[in-house]
Amino acid sequence: MGQGPLSGLKVLEFAGIGPGPFCGMLLSDLGADVVRIDRKGSGRSSPADVTARGRRSVALDLKQPAAVETCLKMMETADAVFEGFRPGVMERLGLGPDTALARNPRLVYGRMTGWGQTGPYAKAAGHDMNYIAITGALDAIGTEDKPIPPLNLVGDFGGGALYLAFGLLAGVIHARETGQGQVIDCAMSDGAASLMAMFYGFKAMGMWREGRRSNLLDGGAHFYDTYRCADGKWVSIGSIEPQFYLLLLEKTGITDPHFQAQMSREDWPALREKLAAVIATRTRDEWCQIMDATDVCFAPVLSMDEAPGHAHNKARETFVEVAGVIQPAPAPRFSATPGVIQGPPPKIGADNVSALGDWGFDAAAIAALEASGAL
Repeated sequence: MGQGPLSGLKVLEFAGIGPGPFCGMLLSDLGADVVRIDRKGSGRSSPADVTARGRRSVALDLKQPAAVETCLKMMETADAVFEGFRPGVMERLGLGPDTALARNPRLVYGRMTGWGQTGPYAKAAGHDMNYIAITGALDAIGTEDKPIPPLNLVGDFGGGALYLAFGLLAGVIHARETGQGQVIDCAMSDGAASLMAMFYGFKAMGMWREGRRSNLLDGGAHFYDTYRCADGKWVSIGSIEPQFYLLLLEKTGITDPHFQAQMSREDWPALREKLAAVIATRTRDEWCQIMDATDVCFAPVLSMDEAPGHAHNKARETFVEVAGVIQPAPAPRFSATPGVIQGPPPKIGADNVSALGDWGFDAAAIAALEASGAL
């Protein structure tokens, strides 16, 4: 049994890339027993494959009927299953939701795709940037000159993996109450659109203008932006509320009356230049000494090399080391049932015997699968 609030939850994961593994990591970090179905002979894993941590691997040749039947038998006792293939792939393998739910009516079947199971784009290839492009999110992020992909945080992970984990757990709660399983159609484009809810509200209220870096939260406002310091490093300033803005002026020593026009959009470009000139007079460390842990709403912009060593992250143990790899610790935190990294990324097929045994296969059945070449 895993440690965490999801201890006892049985999840079957079909190996994929990007958001699928991240969803599996989130569930495992909180104690779920996540068994990943890998392709037989698909290669080795690495301790640096952080999003693969904490589950067990069973390697199967899904071209063989015995391997497909093995998956279906595992689904019979699973609480949830999820996959990240294009629409129709699981059906062609004989592992689609209709077949699975016929075997286990309480099963929650998660389907992770970029575009969803339906719609004109459903069967087309894509990546995070494409999925967020049709939601309005990508157009709103970047410089005045061009949209810039915000890593793959908005589509793959925020709009995809997190929504899938949320959907699976909601489905499990419903199934436990009613005995009824269901299919979760998790499209990254849908999730990214959902993440834009506040901004569509701002637009409806007339608070959001078209054009990047022309609004309160997109770098348009001088008091919500990043600034280069004397040493070439950067700081972030988010002094939106009036009292925080006044403290910013105090800490930076700014007395220019022009800065009293905080909410005048027309003045923002000029005020940004003036504030940039002030920030450029000191190093990042010097600004940290002045503004760290104050109500300015300030933080240094850290690299991935620097972040694990920051005092706040160290105090909260936000980063941990597993098998020699520094990585984020489980989140969020639970007072009674804390999550934990259940183990390093598994080697492909390393848990064929133990995982199948725990999921109801006896020694003879496992030996038969091995002898047939399906396992």
